[in-house]
Amino acid sequence: MNKLLIVGTVAFDAIETPFGKTDKILGGAATYIGLSASFFNLQSAIVSVVGDDFPQEYLDLLTSRNIDISGLEIVKGGKTFFWSGRYHNDLNSRDTLATELNVLADFQPKVPENFKDSDVVMLGNLHPLVQSSVLDQMESKPKLVVLDTMNFWMDCALPELLEVIKRVDVITINDEEARQLSGEYSLVKAAAKIHTLGPKYVVIKKGEHGALLFHDKEVFFAPALPLEDVFDPTGAGDTFAGGFAGFIAQSENISYKNMKNAVIYGSNLASFCVEKFGTERMVALDKNEVVARLKQFKSLTQFDIEL
Repeated sequence: MNKLLIVGTVAFDAIETPFGKTDKILGGAATYIGLSASFFNLQSAIVSVVGDDFPQEYLDLLTSRNIDISGLEIVKGGKTFFWSGRYHNDLNSRDTLATELNVLADFQPKVPENFKDSDVVMLGNLHPLVQSSVLDQMESKPKLVVLDTMNFWMDCALPELLEVIKRVDVITINDEEARQLSGEYSLVKAAAKIHTLGPKYVVIKKGEHGALLFHDKEVFFAPALPLEDVFDPTGAGDTFAGGFAGFIAQSENISYKNMKNAVIYGSNLASFCVEKFGTERMVALDKNEVVARLKQFKSLTQFDIEL
């Protein structure tokens, strides 16, 4: 089976939306990416860190999804990374109420030996130096490196971020982040400028308005499925990234044409993530539901027109 290496946070989240609130629940970029990628026929491993306050049931959940956690360091006496946020009524904007780095502050990633030859590496949202450190540990050049980042790193670690961006094939960011990174308001111009930084492919996520894939002068747009219930957008971008990277790793095809399929698979899985709080929907999801919704995506975007 093909190998996918996932780097990112495994965390506790406390979330408040107009529809309710949670206490500490399972979260973190690597968690969402891993759960999403588990719907594909591949071997995946998470590289991250937690404290000894992290419940065994969460570890068991990850391993039950065929996710290798030998690269998940457990720090004795340490506390797991914690994030708390409150979403506004539009669910697109939010206020961060608390960020406690805890064991993440001194995290030194260690890639498991049997994943140093991974076909695809998914660098989840983390400090750019941590992302670079993972690439330095790979024994062979991956067929594809995908990077996700955010405006926080653009504000406080831009030189380091630009260095790691040079080393990746695909970058996935949202529209606000694309504008900040490029200095361009037009997303077409923004993607063109980001191409010059290194990535051959630029994926710009637009939340409920879908996602754009840019390559050379070509553009592909994947809509978001109109949903009756949207409870919590936390992790939707990471779920998208996990679906994208998981599909590419399974198919072993890194062509632009196949990337279009990967964007659809990522969008499809992200549409489930937002239907419940945290990881709840992804944990309960089965493959039959995934396939049924893929058919909905196809009918949403397929049409005949006379030219």
